Amino acid sequence: MPLTPELQRAGVTPQLMKTTKRIKCPRCGKEFSLFQSRAIACVGCPKSTTNCRLARCVYCDTEFPLQEFNVKTKEQEAFVASYMNDILANYRNSVGKTKNR
Repeated sequence: MPLTPELQRAGVTPQLMKTTKRIKCPRCGKEFSLFQSRAIACVGCPKSTTNCRLARCVYCDTEFPLQEFNVKTKEQEAFVASYMNDILANYRNSVGKTKNR
């Protein structure tokens, strides 16, 4: 999906678009986004606040590398992990939540 002027004005970045891309769990086959994974399945995991390079299925709880779906190099993998960590940290700070449960 291309970044429209409306999305750009709303503060949406290409990196954010990448985190909303649907991915398929290699175990159960159900689809979800990395954003959903970090916001739902990874809540409470200490690794989720330290730039974890894994995705966790929101349906069956299977963990698998980010490399499996939308990054091709270790550098891209680290960038996406760090980017997601920053988004969730900002959200948690804005609503007064701590890093973990």
